[in-house]
Amino acid sequence: MANAAASVLKPVAHDEQLNTGLDAKYREEMAELLSQVLISTYQLTIKSQIYHWNVVGPLFKSLHELTEEHYNALFEAADIVAERIRALGHLAPATIGETSGFSPKGKDVDHGSAIEMVKDLITDHETAVRTMRKAGVKADEAGDLVTADMLTARMTFHEKALWMLRAIITQ
Repeated sequence: MANAAASVLKPVAHDEQLNTGLDAKYREEMAELLSQVLISTYQLTIKSQIYHWNVVGPLFKSLHELTEEHYNALFEAADIVAERIRALGHLAPATIGETSGFSPKGKDVDHGSAIEMVKDLITDHETAVRTMRKAGVKADEAGDLVTADMLTARMTFHEKALWMLRAIITQ
């Protein structure tokens, strides 16, 4: 009985053939790229929240509020990205091994000054944008307008975040 329940609840990709104009090989490659986007989104979510909790000094209020805005937006974005992976007929990361990259490693979270925290977030946002741009170009070339549009919206968020983070530490 327990095995039957477990097999019913086990996530599976679509069994049917998708006929949306996107070939299977492309959908598989894009699902992998979007999984990388999802991982970087989660890492930034967690890191933004850690810095939100721990920032001190003259930049406290502005960074505390900005990182809260960012981690809330990033958390919502993770759902959007995961749902797009599912719409392409693939599973979003579902096992402990597949999701192990969601959390930044301890040494990757800089508990230094507020300026060091911001510089660290800038690096991660830039990395996320580069990954999304690569996926967006591939989506555009494949005629996958939905994925390209989603990635454009995500890059818009990250580039605005970069502008704001840089503005905070400019002297």
